[in-house]
Amino acid sequence: MTFPETELNKVKRIPDRALYDKETIYPIIDEALICHVGFTENDQPFVIPALHARDGDTLILHGAKASRMMQHIGDGSPVCIAITHVDGIVFARSVFHHSINYRSAVIFGHGKLIKKEDEKMRALEMLTEHIAQGRWHDARLPNQKELAATSVVKIEIESATAKIRSGDPKDDKEDYDLPVWSGMLPIAPQYLSPLNDPTLAPGIAVPDYILNYTR
Repeated sequence: MTFPETELNKVKRIPDRALYDKETIYPIIDEALICHVGFTENDQPFVIPALHARDGDTLILHGAKASRMMQHIGDGSPVCIAITHVDGIVFARSVFHHSINYRSAVIFGHGKLIKKEDEKMRALEMLTEHIAQGRWHDARLPNQKELAATSVVKIEIESATAKIRSGDPKDDKEDYDLPVWSGMLPIAPQYLSPLNDPTLAPGIAVPDYILNYTR
């Protein structure tokens, strides 16, 4: 399925990099550990990083009950969410044509507070599993006090856009003979060896889903 191009989500700067299909947008969302949530309160814009998870055409976020972001989303007010993966630094012969290879998604929607305890627990499970698959069934689950202190919201993905840059530098024709190195420096996430909590009891092994962690 493809999101319709509208004045809200249409990419105007280098539009040939824009993609509007879920098959492109949703993997960008799923690969990211965090997103950045934009909203306005009393004419003041805010952008706050948050852990997220996707449930079909819905995004799930959580936070403290006192959080103004949670209150804003829970009231059904509009939000804009951005996600970016940096895949490389592009070095051109001219400073003007330096760039970044990236995959980004911008999502628009309205939120709703999740009130039912079973739905809230399921949403928290999805958020936990988004961090590492298998962790929900390994760690202690939230108790009533923790549930009461936490708000969980779901945001219907009403509109979205992906924008992607890949490939080599694009220099001006007259610059190709300049004696300046050009190319691309790839960037990839690296997960290092796990470090035990100093208070960890003896004999507790690192779970396979952490030893072999990947996104």
